[in-house]
Amino acid sequence: MKNITLSLLIMIMSGTLAFAEEAPMLAKDPELEERVKAISLGLRCLVCQNQTISDSNAGLAVDLKNQVRDMLRQGMSEGEIKDFMVERYGDFVLYDPPVKGTTMVLWLGPLLMLILAFWMAVRIVRRRSRDLDAPQNSKDAARARELLKD
Repeated sequence: MKNITLSLLIMIMSGTLAFAEEAPMLAKDPELEERVKAISLGLRCLVCQNQTISDSNAGLAVDLKNQVRDMLRQGMSEGEIKDFMVERYGDFVLYDPPVKGTTMVLWLGPLLMLILAFWMAVRIVRRRSRDLDAPQNSKDAARARELLKD
């Protein structure tokens, strides 16, 4: 019985190795890898959307990192690489999009939502306070009129 249990355990453990992936190849030049990482930290993963391509393991993020690496090898500057990515994927690919007409919603949206929420809260509170002051039924209204006459 122990042998069967041990055999099953070994089979299960070895099965997980089939899902392991090989680590990505790093350039032989550590300076190049530092530049790739610096640029990758400023680009958003289009699959994950809340991670940089440097942090993401998605296939597209790996491809984008490889593209950045190839562009750096071709002598392109950081600005040229970012311009290429923006031209291809739009301003959304940048983690810090520029302030311009098309990205105004990204910059002002949270502020507008906060102002709208504050305005709605004030209206609700005012309406509730008016409702509390109003008589609840005709008997209450008549009694209120009598009290106000005195």
